Amino acid sequence: MTLVTVDPTTGKVLKEFAPHTPAEVEARVAAADAAFRALARTTFAQRADWMRRTADLLEAEADEVADLITTEMGKTLVSARYEALKSATAMRFFADHAERYLAPERPVDPATVGSAELAVRFDPIGVVLAVMPWNYPLWQCVRFAAPALMAGNTGLLKHASNVPQTALYLSDLFERGGFPAGSFPALLIEARDVSPLLEDRRIRAATLTGSVAAGAAVAEAAGRNIKKTVLELGGTDVFIVLPSADVSRAAEAAVTARVQNSGQSCIAAKRYYVHTEVYDEFTARFVEGMATTTTGDPRDEATTFGPLATGRGRRDVEELVADAVAKGATVLTGGVTPQGPGFFYPATVLADVTPAMRLYREECFGPVACVHRVNDLDEAIRLANDSDFGLSSSVWTTEPHEIDRLAREIDAGGVFVNGLTASFPGVPFGGVKDSGYGRELSAFGIREFVNAKTVWRA
Repeated sequence: MTLVTVDPTTGKVLKEFAPHTPAEVEARVAAADAAFRALARTTFAQRADWMRRTADLLEAEADEVADLITTEMGKTLVSARYEALKSATAMRFFADHAERYLAPERPVDPATVGSAELAVRFDPIGVVLAVMPWNYPLWQCVRFAAPALMAGNTGLLKHASNVPQTALYLSDLFERGGFPAGSFPALLIEARDVSPLLEDRRIRAATLTGSVAAGAAVAEAAGRNIKKTVLELGGTDVFIVLPSADVSRAAEAAVTARVQNSGQSCIAAKRYYVHTEVYDEFTARFVEGMATTTTGDPRDEATTFGPLATGRGRRDVEELVADAVAKGATVLTGGVTPQGPGFFYPATVLADVTPAMRLYREECFGPVACVHRVNDLDEAIRLANDSDFGLSSSVWTTEPHEIDRLAREIDAGGVFVNGLTASFPGVPFGGVKDSGYGRELSAFGIREFVNAKTVWRA
């Protein structure tokens, strides 16, 4: 299998890469293992200096990197540049905070355990295999790599097959910033070659962002080999609007929540539950906003969102919409694939979506929203939790008792009140149920791949 860069705006192959041979894979695993042994002996101050230099390089090259991302997966140039700058910000954040997050702790008074001195250290564990997706090809990798490298671990990057150039850029970037050679090498391999890698004892853990099937396969292989995993597997996030909400503001945000990154975001809102008192107003505003989005050249600043990243991805969206329409769903706007080259798909809103339709439960990785009328808060919460996923949520209300109930009762990794779900370096990110387990970012994320080592002294 050849790894290729395909321009999503035209469907044309731009560049091809041969997969790494077994010997090349072995050389990269050995390099990551050797780099770990060097990195683990360095100080936080040294690693922070390298991380800040890496951030400086990325920031200086943001325009070049943004163009590469847009070329490989089709997001707008504006959002690709933002992704590059956000990644640099995360690097600096962990350079600043890693030592504090991983400072030794005294869990109890040493005397209570018969000790003169007691501490828990947080030491790096080794090489971590990172299986990363194409939708945020820089940010998804950096939000793992920055804390992992600052903790003293190294990584092996198995990136999505349609963004090989971004993978190679990242592999080179950390070394140019000063990290030991082999700290984050890219593996150009097929998905089927990932699980066997976990049999290698030099690889101590794995993190994956991707589909449920991919996560299950990696978790199974890791489990057989007694290795920890962190999984982020997507979601069908809810957007709940209750009567006290600012409906105009909520509807405007609802459009962004669905079409960001062409709808190819795990935390993009996908299921909209709107109280009957404001349903008509919200839906009219939302549909108008979706209908007036501009889909086109991702390098044009007037474009709201670009094409989907792959032809297969667009076919998946088409099939989900077709299934829903065939079973009685109503198309309020969009729903028709445009003619011409590229993998474009319009902003689409469906109503009357029922459990008989695939779209009711499956994640739609494209700009397709489902709006539902609900009679009260109880129904909104019940339907929100009627999902195999539980990544995040966006809820719109000014009533304190409603905010409290939503925060407590929505089964998800995050509840964002009167705002869009987002990720921040200092805030834990992750989900529950089929959205995965473990956390990225923040103190919680940097501690996922460390050894909490008890040091007891008489």
